[in-house]
Amino acid sequence: MAVSGWLRRRWPDSVPVRPLEPQEWSRQRPTFADARPALIEAAVARASARPSGNWFVLAASSDIRPDRPFGTYVGGVELVAWRAADNTLVIGPGACPHLGAPLAAGRVDCGTLRCRWHGLPLDRDGGPGWRPLPAHDDGVLAWVRLDALGGEDPLPAPVIVGRPDPALGIAAVARLTGVCEPVDIIANRLDPWHGAWFHPYSFARLNVLSAPSETGGGDRGGGCGGHDRFVVDVTFRLGPRLGVPVRAEFTCPEPRTVLMRITDGEGAGSVVETHATPLPRGVDGRARTAVTEAVVAVSDRAGFAAAHRAAPLLRPLMRWGAARLWRDDLAYAQRRYALRHGPS
Repeated sequence: MAVSGWLRRRWPDSVPVRPLEPQEWSRQRPTFADARPALIEAAVARASARPSGNWFVLAASSDIRPDRPFGTYVGGVELVAWRAADNTLVIGPGACPHLGAPLAAGRVDCGTLRCRWHGLPLDRDGGPGWRPLPAHDDGVLAWVRLDALGGEDPLPAPVIVGRPDPALGIAAVARLTGVCEPVDIIANRLDPWHGAWFHPYSFARLNVLSAPSETGGGDRGGGCGGHDRFVVDVTFRLGPRLGVPVRAEFTCPEPRTVLMRITDGEGAGSVVETHATPLPRGVDGRARTAVTEAVVAVSDRAGFAAAHRAAPLLRPLMRWGAARLWRDDLAYAQRRYALRHGPS
């Protein structure tokens, strides 16, 4: 223990990775008193009231290619997406207007999607009985606007804030599905107090510096300012004895998105966007939600250029890390849904 203390005292400040003092999981400071249900529910309710303009995350941008269609659902709406000849994103109804064939089973040729059943051609301008839907490609995620499903006043583009230029960073997207509703995903992210207890393999020394009040009138506890903003000091573990301390903030720019942005420490400016997209109900009648987590990592360190060149190797590791966390957090979200609706 003395050697560990000596090492921590003499560790160079310029090195972002820091030695961690070993701590038993059960010896952490309990956070249940701070994670007040009324506070979390009030923050979720305010997030739910913010406008989305009826935009929903469909998939990672890289999932939609020019050589084949991509099929999925948002809510109960069947959709198909592909790339036009100029790489423009095209999204529209997933059933062929002729006899209802699945357009995701068709083929794309020079930007034209042809139905496999009878060859009906569709392009970015539409086709007989078929019209594309408003679509947006932000370079990381593909979005679709569904006005009937969203029921809000439409916006010309999705609400995207605080994200660094993906071309200057390394972006990775992970997607998982849970038996819950989008609000359960958002509630999970608006409870930062569970991080070191529920994810001790990833987080240590987690301290919530400030959180909004139940009425949304500002932060509580840290005086950092900002409406509906959680500010957290946390160390990302790189192993049992090493970690990277950062300061991060959590905000909800729209009802189905939570944005975590590193504001101080290594990777300042990097973001983790968590998006919740409703899916069709399962055969059991219970809700399903897709969690799409987009990580955009940036750094002003000279060595980041080498990391950027290694992006094809780093992206799978980034996706694995996000999926590992969400496999645990989906248990949290699904439990919240089950308590509200009863066991399956």
